[in-house]
Amino acid sequence: MDFFLSLVIAGACVGSVYALVAVGLNLTFWTTKTLNFGQGAVMMLCAISTALLTAQGISNGVGVIAGVAIVALVGVIVERIAVRPALKTAGSMGWVIATLGFGILLQGITSKFFGSQAIPFPEVLFTVQDVIDIGGQNISLQYVSIFVVSILIIVVLEGLTRYTVLGTAIRGTAQDMELAIVQGLPVNLIVSGSFVLSSILAGIAGILTAQISGTVDPAFGFELVLMGFVAAVLGGMGSSAGALIGGIIVGIIGKLVGGYISTAAEHGIAFALLIAMLALRPEGFFGRAEVSKA
Repeated sequence: MDFFLSLVIAGACVGSVYALVAVGLNLTFWTTKTLNFGQGAVMMLCAISTALLTAQGISNGVGVIAGVAIVALVGVIVERIAVRPALKTAGSMGWVIATLGFGILLQGITSKFFGSQAIPFPEVLFTVQDVIDIGGQNISLQYVSIFVVSILIIVVLEGLTRYTVLGTAIRGTAQDMELAIVQGLPVNLIVSGSFVLSSILAGIAGILTAQISGTVDPAFGFELVLMGFVAAVLGGMGSSAGALIGGIIVGIIGKLVGGYISTAAEHGIAFALLIAMLALRPEGFFGRAEVSKA
């Protein structure tokens, strides 16, 4: 029972990071109906930037802020050079290849200048030795901090999108972009902002995960974005609550499978869940099926 509980707690903590990635993917889906499949490289860039800056003697806080600022700029670049041109052609799926290609390019550039070897990542919030007793189990505070930070960010973001003028503008753009333009909303700015915020969330997810692994390399982040995508589909594309529930479900089931069967099957079971959800309920737990009117 103790082993089961420890797996569930660890799975919920890791799943909250998947949820954070899923919410980032939802942001761009709301405004442009696209997903940035280069998010894995964005996570990697933020974590590596933070690690390299702190290695030069810069404080952890400043290193984190600088890393997040770098990927915020990357978000603008992705939208301008990879997504916006592809969307000029109606019905084009070129953004899929463009965002994937951008992510691969970013990984290649990082490998070229910083090498392909893993870089030590600093203990930003807590050390490995810091633990807390939960239900009789000693759980690392690094895991707990990941869960708390991820949940807080998702709740705040949900509040902003529901109860602020900016959130209303985002939802208006998501519902009908052409009508939003007619009403005078700065649609291009809103779209760019959604990519910036999505990249910031990805960067934070990268930092939180690298804190646990203790290292980061150019290949870091690819599996995270895949798990985030599974969580988003499971919960329902466009739903923050769905992303949270989907991420925790994926995290817990993955840890249970890894603990009782094999760690090699952790990600396999996630994609099995994805296939089952697409077959049984394509809109996800909290999503709504789109209705086309003639």
